[in-house]
Amino acid sequence: MKKLSIYLLTLIISAAMAGCASGSHGSAGGEVTGVSATSWSEPTPYGMVLVSRGSMKVGPQEADSAWNLKADARGVSVDAFWMDETEITNSKYKQFVFWVRDSIIRERLADPAYGGNEEFKIEEDREGNPITPYLNWNKPIPWRNPNEDEARAIESLYRTNPITGVRELDPEQLNYRYETYNHTEAAKRKHRLNPARREYNTDKPVPTDVPLISKDTAYFNDNGEIIRETITRGLTGDFDFVNTYIVNVYPDTTAWINDFENAYNEPYVRMYFSHGGYNDYPVVGVSWEQANAFANWRTDFLRRSLGREGVYIEPYRLPTEAEWEFAARAGVNDNKYPWAGDLPLTEEKGCFYANFKPQEGNYVQDGHLITSRVGTYSPNDFGLYDMAGNVSEWTSTAFTESVSKLTSDLNPEYRYDAAKEDPYKLKRKIVRGGSWKDVAHNVRSDIRMWEYQNEQRSYIGFRCVRSQIGFARGNKIKK
Repeated sequence: MKKLSIYLLTLIISAAMAGCASGSHGSAGGEVTGVSATSWSEPTPYGMVLVSRGSMKVGPQEADSAWNLKADARGVSVDAFWMDETEITNSKYKQFVFWVRDSIIRERLADPAYGGNEEFKIEEDREGNPITPYLNWNKPIPWRNPNEDEARAIESLYRTNPITGVRELDPEQLNYRYETYNHTEAAKRKHRLNPARREYNTDKPVPTDVPLISKDTAYFNDNGEIIRETITRGLTGDFDFVNTYIVNVYPDTTAWINDFENAYNEPYVRMYFSHGGYNDYPVVGVSWEQANAFANWRTDFLRRSLGREGVYIEPYRLPTEAEWEFAARAGVNDNKYPWAGDLPLTEEKGCFYANFKPQEGNYVQDGHLITSRVGTYSPNDFGLYDMAGNVSEWTSTAFTESVSKLTSDLNPEYRYDAAKEDPYKLKRKIVRGGSWKDVAHNVRSDIRMWEYQNEQRSYIGFRCVRSQIGFARGNKIKK
């Protein structure tokens, strides 16, 4: 027993000496060996495919005078990201709309002016200490047999159609509030609180001015109207880079009429978003602002399911223009479309590559009059469906005629958060891929188009991306 004790003591002393020699962070000194950090891997996000990092020449490589298209190809590189394999469907977007509906109803069920049931909102921790209030999603909404107060809270979000007499959701009330932190602006040297860290050139004096910041905010006024403002003021802290938005999330179903004059598209207004037969069709009538709100909600929705604080995930977002084009063309310079080679414009079999308008007035040559179910056509080499045709897709990139000259060749992106008072011209965002109403030329993957960020069209949808948590592989140093 005595020999065993001496042996254990020897092991302990040896381990301690080894720790000192290796320079562990708990020792007083030794060799520098580095300090490890926690690393983690992420599972494949549901319904997404991985687009590995790569480079290609984006933009048209050949001029086309018939379409006033200039050769504007340039080499760029993008890091790896996950991308939705299909466009966001009506079904997935409905989940967002219904979540907003249920959150408003829960707020009102807890509100003393309506239901007054404190169980729908948690305001204290288990010890009874006050905390930031949040909704209790474990408490079910009493859809069946509600009492008088509960019925008043639920019914407050519905209306009776004055023409048809049908009870329906009031889309005007379906507003989603969210906040985003503009990390890019916050990280810029000119926005540092410490003046000495704004200018590194020691030949210049330390700046004495207070940097001006611009941030978006939104709130409801006394009449329940959404007020959006862009505030410009002196920098005070990190919170100045938090932007607040309130967005009505319901799609504009009337786009089917407003986009096409003198056409009988009323059935699409009534059924395209609400009828279950269109569940697997791409959502349309969604603005760039609504698409961003969906991406923010999708991120928070996933975080809630993890149930642990401190778990980091890259946010869902709209793809940059460069990411979208790299993914659509499967990283191949010679691809004008998501498939190899040029689309045979004069052959009927060309219609089976994508959902577009092959000939004037002939929308049905490819078997579809308007949109088609997502994934109807074969995917490209990256496993992505409908990157040409079906619906055009929003990107995160702002449009200007010189956008290609303004952006870097490394993860290129041009972001401009237009203020409410900005000229409408500054509120253009790039859309890609063409749609079911476009001719073959306009569904090419190497050309850009644009739309105003608040417009809602019957031919524009979107899909999301997430940056991959991954690391470049290089030559490992041999020990």
